Amino acid sequence: MVEPVAPGNLPLQLTSFVGRETAIAEVKRLLDTTRLLTLTGAGGCGKSRLALRVGEEARRAYADGAWLVELAALSDPTLIPQTVVSALGLREAAGRPPLDLLTNYLRGRSLLLILDNCEHLAAACAELAETLLRACPGPTILATSRHVLGVPGETAWRVPSLAVPDLQSPPTLERLTHYEAVRLFVDRATAAQPGLRVTPQNAPAIARICHQLDGMPLAIELAAARARVFAVEQIAARLDDRFRLLTTGPRTALPRQQSLRATIDWSYDLLSEPERALLCRLSVFAGGWTLEAAEVVATGDGVQPYAVLDLLAGLVDKSLVIAEERRGAVRYRLLETIRQYARDRLQAAGEAAGARDRQLAYFLALAEEAEPRLRGAESQTFLERLEEEHANLRAALEWAMASPEGGEAALRLSGALAWFWWLRSYHDEGLRWLERALTGAPEASAARMKALHGAGYLAHHRRDSALARALFGESLAIARSLDDRWTVAWVLHSLGRVAYYDDDPAAARALGEESLAVAEAVGDRWLIAWPLHLLGLAAHIAADYPTARDFYSRSLAIRRELGYREGIGILLHLLGVVAVREGDLGRARTLFREGLAAAQAVHGPWGLAMPLAGFAYLAAALGQPRRAMRLGAAAAAISESSHSPLVPLFDALLREGLEAARAALDDEAYAAAWAEGRAMPLEESIAEAFAVEAGPPAMLPVSPRMPPTAAAHPRKDGPFGELTPAELQVLRLLSRGRTTKEIAAELVVAVSTVDRHLTHIYGKLGVRNRAEATAFSLQHGLV
Repeated sequence: MVEPVAPGNLPLQLTSFVGRETAIAEVKRLLDTTRLLTLTGAGGCGKSRLALRVGEEARRAYADGAWLVELAALSDPTLIPQTVVSALGLREAAGRPPLDLLTNYLRGRSLLLILDNCEHLAAACAELAETLLRACPGPTILATSRHVLGVPGETAWRVPSLAVPDLQSPPTLERLTHYEAVRLFVDRATAAQPGLRVTPQNAPAIARICHQLDGMPLAIELAAARARVFAVEQIAARLDDRFRLLTTGPRTALPRQQSLRATIDWSYDLLSEPERALLCRLSVFAGGWTLEAAEVVATGDGVQPYAVLDLLAGLVDKSLVIAEERRGAVRYRLLETIRQYARDRLQAAGEAAGARDRQLAYFLALAEEAEPRLRGAESQTFLERLEEEHANLRAALEWAMASPEGGEAALRLSGALAWFWWLRSYHDEGLRWLERALTGAPEASAARMKALHGAGYLAHHRRDSALARALFGESLAIARSLDDRWTVAWVLHSLGRVAYYDDDPAAARALGEESLAVAEAVGDRWLIAWPLHLLGLAAHIAADYPTARDFYSRSLAIRRELGYREGIGILLHLLGVVAVREGDLGRARTLFREGLAAAQAVHGPWGLAMPLAGFAYLAAALGQPRRAMRLGAAAAAISESSHSPLVPLFDALLREGLEAARAALDDEAYAAAWAEGRAMPLEESIAEAFAVEAGPPAMLPVSPRMPPTAAAHPRKDGPFGELTPAELQVLRLLSRGRTTKEIAAELVVAVSTVDRHLTHIYGKLGVRNRAEATAFSLQHGLV
């Protein structure tokens, strides 16, 4: 037996090792706790390079060093012991089995044995590892494989992808280069094109490359090599055809490492036929899937539903599918590169249409099951489910709209999702889907009726009253032709909301009363609550606050009974606005807090902007102008990003609160608070709202559009005690000589609203006209 010539045979690396500091530390820690550690992961994820780096750093911890055994090129499993003997530099003895030689040599030695690329010889590698570990107490084995070996005592650790930037919240230029994937791309691209630099112009493309390649080191290195002939932006633009683009690996690399397709071919060829079929069919999913979905969408033609669990587990073990636990349930996904590969295979096999048809049927059933559940106590559960499956729902919609026979399914699916889109602030996207579906299926039907209503609801929240009325009108005509009284009541209510947005309380009230009569005849409590809500809005914009409060309270009682959290939150907010207008800021704060707590779980950002606007007003009125400015800026930013203005009542509150806060701050403080608010994440904005402190109203300067706070106008027992804050503001402007039109423009309300306020003012003050009202104001010191 010959002693090895050196304590290790790890090769020198010709390229720098980038990142992985956390992974290296974790693997070294695990090596201290186990004698067999298997690094698993998809092909190209960096298992081998990580193992070599760990071996290099850890070799001093082993008296006899670290040794690499490369198995990728080996096809005969019986030759594994001989390969290990050769790697250790041992000389074989004639007639002596290599395994005996190994066990005798290793029995008294402390070393790290790296078995690289075991997946195609997994059974034989497992047998060798178990034999050596049982016979030899000194060695530690670090294996790399696309799936676990299955040896008793084995610890498996999945090598994660390199950290990538979030395209939804792009980092600054400085922060971008902190991401491991970006650092690797820039390092390798600079080697290929020494003049390359990260600039504000190419940074988005670099981030997109790293993100679309899932942080997979091999794919990133192959993409970076293309910097010799392409600009970074061109590389990013060609990633939809990544298997043609990424084919420029080193000539000295193994054939399966010279192109992205070859790397995945290697894994695919090791699968059984049912595993291949399942993998390809799973490629139709977008954003992941559940086991239940796979059992429906990916079965048939050789894959039985009962077999999906075991086949899926096998694909997870082979690192082709990623399993992640979320909220107590397992969800599966494919890396985008694997998905594109499997999708190409599915199309080549002629199975894509069948799989997509099953996907459409499954997610249509899910959406139609969820829609009515969004109206009650289960709303949060089903909203989260739809949110989690949103990418799959989009894929199903796209397929329905591309299919000649998919028009009815597209209408049904988009119509069923309309309320989800409204709640979760997907207003623009939802309207686009609905308009496409309506264009593709123009015939009158129940599905078209529902889609028309959904589109109208989203259009009116974008303040497109003309489009909303047209869509609601057609929906109402179909509902009446079908004698669908539930939908008749629902659409009448929605038309009344358009009237409310247009500041037409008379029309809103008439439509609300008609909707309520039909809803009560139908007997659906959820439906009845909506026209009550609308009648409250009609009274509210007419400044009849007691009537508004009564209708809101009746609607709220029904929604509390049903557990309808979204509706509860909205009504609590509206009751808070009534309290503001009546000068009861303490009650307004309580209502806004309760409403925000109820709405948090179900509303998207746009729905939460309303209470933020209310809290901005309260903060200003309670002497907290910096906080008011931050909250107002956050609400305004949300409204802008969702392309949907705030509802009118809260839009007015936001404007008033911002004007009051602005008047109380100098330019520097105002600018700083505004910038802080616009940059605040939603969670921080909500925490800031809850932090608005109770206290006596502040004596803030009141701008022309700012209705006075409770402390800024006379007490209830004064000469103006019967006037509401809005009426006082109108009276101030009137007394300063403004015309009715000028007052309307100043307050951003309709002329008819000002006229109603004046009628109420004259009656409460006991005056007959404008001149007497002005004289009364001057006499009692209002102006």
